[in-house]
Amino acid sequence: MEKLKRHSPDLAQDAVARLGELFPGCVTEYRGDDGALRLAVDFERLRQELSGSIVEGPQERYHLNWPGKREALLAANTPIAKTLRPCREESVHFDTTKNLFVEGDNLDALKLLQETYRGQVKMIYIDPPYNTGNVFVYADDFADSADVFLSRTDQVDEQGNRLVTDSEASGRFHANWLSMMFPRLKLSRNLLRPDGVIVVHIDENEYPNLEKVLAEIFGEANNLGTIVWDKRNPKGDAAGVAQQHELISLYCKDREAFKRACEFKRPKENAERMLSRAKQIVAREGGATERARKDYRDWVKQQDLTGGEKAYNQLDENGDVFRPVSMAWPNKKKAPDEYFRPLVHPVTGKPCPVPDRGWRNPPATMHELLRSGQILFGVDETVQPTRKYLLKDHLLENVPSLLYFGGSDDALLAELGVPFDNPKPVYVAKRLIQTICQNEGIVLDFFAGASTAAHAVLQLNIEDGADRRFIMVQWPEPCGKNSAAFHAGYENIAEIAKERLRRGAAKMLKANADTLASRRTPLDWGFRVLKVDRSDMADVYYAPQAQDQARPAHQGDHINPDRTSEDLLVQVMLDCGVDLTLPIATETVCGKEVFLVGDGVLAACFDGDGSVDEGFVKELARRKLSHVVFRDAGFRSSAMRIKAAQIFRRMSPSTKVKSL
Repeated sequence: MEKLKRHSPDLAQDAVARLGELFPGCVTEYRGDDGALRLAVDFERLRQELSGSIVEGPQERYHLNWPGKREALLAANTPIAKTLRPCREESVHFDTTKNLFVEGDNLDALKLLQETYRGQVKMIYIDPPYNTGNVFVYADDFADSADVFLSRTDQVDEQGNRLVTDSEASGRFHANWLSMMFPRLKLSRNLLRPDGVIVVHIDENEYPNLEKVLAEIFGEANNLGTIVWDKRNPKGDAAGVAQQHELISLYCKDREAFKRACEFKRPKENAERMLSRAKQIVAREGGATERARKDYRDWVKQQDLTGGEKAYNQLDENGDVFRPVSMAWPNKKKAPDEYFRPLVHPVTGKPCPVPDRGWRNPPATMHELLRSGQILFGVDETVQPTRKYLLKDHLLENVPSLLYFGGSDDALLAELGVPFDNPKPVYVAKRLIQTICQNEGIVLDFFAGASTAAHAVLQLNIEDGADRRFIMVQWPEPCGKNSAAFHAGYENIAEIAKERLRRGAAKMLKANADTLASRRTPLDWGFRVLKVDRSDMADVYYAPQAQDQARPAHQGDHINPDRTSEDLLVQVMLDCGVDLTLPIATETVCGKEVFLVGDGVLAACFDGDGSVDEGFVKELARRKLSHVVFRDAGFRSSAMRIKAAQIFRRMSPSTKVKSL
C-alpha cells in the first residue's frame, strides 16, 4: 500500500522525469542519503545528445542574471513539509463554495497547490510589491517580519540600530526583488491551463526586469503585450519625468492553445447602455422616426464615450444602432482585379465609385453583404458605399494598449469599513479579468492584498451570470501599530482581505437582489479558508534520527496531537491532487467514521484504534472510489494492511489506496 508523501511535490525530480521522456538514456538512478532511489541526470550523456547546441563556459549569451538567481531556482524546486489546515469559523459557506482563500506565505501556498491545481487556472492576476526603495518583507525566509528581515540581512545591529545609511538606494537593488519574484512566477506557470494567461501589474522601476523574467519563464513567443494604465495623476515628487502610469504585462502559457480557445477581445464598455437608450427612444417615439434618430444622435454627443463608441450614432429603419465603416482595401498594395467590380446604386441603377485600391472583400462576400442589407448607399451613385456595422453584432473590441482610469477605491473601502492603502481598483481588475475569463475559469491572485481580484470576480459574475472562481493567497502581514487598519481592529492584511470579501459580498447581494433572483445558478459568494501550517506529521516522522531516542515514539503513528480529522483530510486531498473545494460529507460505515469527498472521488478513514477489518475494507472497495486512504494505526497488523491492498486490487483495481 502506497504511503502519502506528506510534503509538496519535488519539482526537480519532476523535471528530471520529463527530461527522461525526451532523452531516456540521459536519466539514471542514485541512492539518496535516506536510502531511497531517486532520478538523476547523466550530464555527460546529455552533452553528447545536445552537441552543437551547448554554450560553453564564459561565452557570451543573452540571459538575465543576478546574485542569488541559483538560490531562487532552488527555492522554487525544494519540497516543503507543510500543509493547509481548514478554518471553518473564518470561511463563508465552507461546505458549498468553490472559492478558496489561502492564508500564509505565497511561496509555500504555490508549492502546496501544485498537485491539485496544476494546469487548472485560467488567469493569474497579481499586483506584487513594487521595488520603490522601501524594505519589502518578502525575502526568504518569507515569513519574516520587517524587523526580523532587517536583522537577518545585517541591516541592523544587535540593539536594533539601522546599519544601512541609504535604505532607499539599497532597497532598490534589483537582485532582492528578482529573487523574491522568480520562484513564485516559476511555480505559478505550472498552475496555468494551456490557454491560461498571467497578468502582472508593475511600475517603471522593475518593468524591464519583470519582462525578462516573464520571457524566461513563459517564453518570448507567449508575450501578449503590455497595457499602459494611465492613472491621470502624475507623481509630484519626480526628479525626472513625472510618471502617471503603471504597466501591466500579459503572457500566455501556450500561444497556440490560447488562440484556439480565446477570442482576445473585451466587451465595449458602454455598448449595452447605448443599446438600451436607443430602445427607450424608439419605444417612446413609436418607431425609428427622424425625431428618434435625432434624439439618439444628440444623446450620444452628450455622453463620455470613446471615439469608436461615438461613431455608433445612427439608427436604421428597425431601430438598431449602427455605424458606417469603409469597405476599402486596407493594404498598401492594390487588391486583385476582381476586387474592383463596382456596386450598382439600388435607385439610380448606375455604378458607384470604387475605392482607389479596391474593395476589402471578394465579389462573393460583397454579394452576400448586399443580399443581407449590410451595405449602405448614398443618395445617388456619386457616393461611395460603406458597410453597415450593427452595434449588437459588434459588442467586443480588440484589447487596446492604453487603459484610462484615474479613480481609486478609497471611498468603497471606507464604506465597507476596511482601511487599506493603495488597493487595486475593482474597475481595472474587472476590465482585465473580463477580457481573459470571459465565461468561466479560476482566477488566482497570490498577492491578494485587500482581495480586489476576488471582489471583481464576484461583481462580474453578478453582471453577466458567469461562474468564475477565485483563489486568493495572502500572507498575514501585521498591520502597523499606527495604521488606520490596526485602529479599526485588524491585526494583519489577511484579516482585512477576508472581511472585505464578507462585507463586499453582502453589499453586492443587497444591491443586485433582482438580478440574482433570475440567475440560472445561485451566485457563489463564499470562500473556504485554508491556512499554511507545519505538516500534520510530527518532526519525528521526517527526521527520526534527530529525535531523542530515549523518548517514547510520538503518538505511535507520528501525527501531531493538535490535528483534527478534518486537518488530516485536507492534507490527504493535497497529496491526492483532489480539488480542495469539493463538498465534504461524513458517513458511518461498519461503525467507523468515513469522510467522503465529492462524488466518488475520495474516502478517508482516520480511526486509529486498530479496528479496520476485512468487512470494512470490502464495503469501501464495492464503492469503486478514485482514492481511499487509511490511517496506519487503523490496522490491527501489517498482515491486515497487506490484505486490504489485495482486496482493492481484486475488487476495485482502479482505486488508488494509500495510508497516512
